Amino acid sequence: MKIKLLAVVMIYVLLLSACGTSAKKNNLENDSKKITAEEAYDRMNSGDEITILDVRTQEEYDTVHIPGAILIPNEEIGDTKPDQLPDLDAEILVYCRSGNRSAQAAKKLVSMGYTNIYDFGGINDWNYETESGNPR
Repeated sequence: MKIKLLAVVMIYVLLLSACGTSAKKNNLENDSKKITAEEAYDRMNSGDEITILDVRTQEEYDTVHIPGAILIPNEEIGDTKPDQLPDLDAEILVYCRSGNRSAQAAKKLVSMGYTNIYDFGGINDWNYETESGNPR
């Protein structure tokens, strides 16, 4: 009797832990991915279609930004899909000055349904080409 009860309890515990693992796995798949500036640079030069998203202020962007980056300040990203980012499955590389706002923006984008968000932190860690001014 004790062995049957123990077996039932063990099966119940295993089933519950499997459900928890699946939920955690799904949550991780829906989160943004943190990558290094070097990894972002490699992605930008891969030949794949990539959107580079600067989430700083207009003034910061005009001072210096990564060539080809579009500007959507973090403070302007709410719960509505930005017009500049129409494809929820597009690969989007997000950066700011130090990494704080890029993490916030990435989280907001993922919560809106974007599936391919990569946060590479701040332009402070960017050792590659930059440009100044507003290309508009």
